[in-house]
This record gives sequence, structure tokens and C-alpha cells, in this order.
Amino acid sequence: MLEQLMGLIQDHSQEAIVNNPAIPNEHNNDAMQTILGAITGGMQQQAQGGQGGMAGLAGLLGGQSGTSASGLMSNPIVAGIAQQAISGLMTKFGIGNGAASGIVSQVLPSVMGSMISKTNDPQDSSFNMSDIMGVMADGKVDMSDVMNIASKFMGGGQQGGGGLGGLLGGLFGGK
Repeated sequence: MLEQLMGLIQDHSQEAIVNNPAIPNEHNNDAMQTILGAITGGMQQQAQGGQGGMAGLAGLLGGQSGTSASGLMSNPIVAGIAQQAISGLMTKFGIGNGAASGIVSQVLPSVMGSMISKTNDPQDSSFNMSDIMGVMADGKVDMSDVMNIASKFMGGGQQGGGGLGGLLGGLFGGK
């Protein structure tokens, strides 16, 4: 799941991160990693007792909140993820709130919308609701996992097919 999520972030980050002078090119991967960490962290917090808990997360991933950009950004789970991402970008890259907010508002709704769409598409097994909910509920994802997967996905990892990537592939459905 983390590989697929990082792929979505990369797919939707060209204009907001890669072509953005506020994020130097050598930090593009770090910026994408920050957004990945905010998404997984926010979903995990929600699953482990956020307002609405698992039902709230299931409602979001089930598309019950609407998948338009404004509908997603008004969802309290996505708004919390957005705040985590904005704060992370500001802290890591020394950019202002406006620049960080602009990046997140361009990337996050597209990524979450794609994730929701894939979760609800019976022909697409890259995101499986029960796998996502199970992993988020039991807290198996932490920032070191996120950073290792992102690094491996972006070409910076040193691991082969086994190791953490293989382990997480097993935990997240192996796709």
C-alpha cells in the first residue's frame, strides 16, 4: 500500500512540488515523503481513536464524503492530514504557510481522491479497504517505514526484493 500511495503522490506532485521553486529539486523526494507521512499518520490517528474512529476512516475511504477537491478538503480527517503536511513542509523546508498550503491544496485532494477511487474500484486491487483498515488500526506503519519505502520507491533505497520492502509488501497486499 505504501508503494502505491507514494506512486499517487509522485503522479500528482509534478506542478506543486517538482516545478515549484519554493522546493529545491534536490528536496522534491523529501517533500513527497512529508506528504506520505502526513497521510499515513493522519489515517492511523483516525483509525486508532480519532473523532469517528474506524467508521470515519471507512466513510472517507468508501467515498461517502464526496471526492471533489472541496468535499475532501472539508472532511475533518483530510483537513487534519493537510495541517500535518503543511506543518511538515514549513518545518523541513523553511517555506511560509502560504507556499506550504498551496502545495498541499494541489496535491492532497488529488492523491486522496485517487486513493478513494482505487479503493472502491473492484477491478483495481492496489488499494484494499480491509488491508488499509487493518494496518491503520493496529499501528504497523511508523515514520521509519514511510521513509524507507519512499526512499526505495524514489530510487534511493539499497534494499532488494526482500527486507523491509518484502515485509511491507506482505503486510500491504504485495502490490
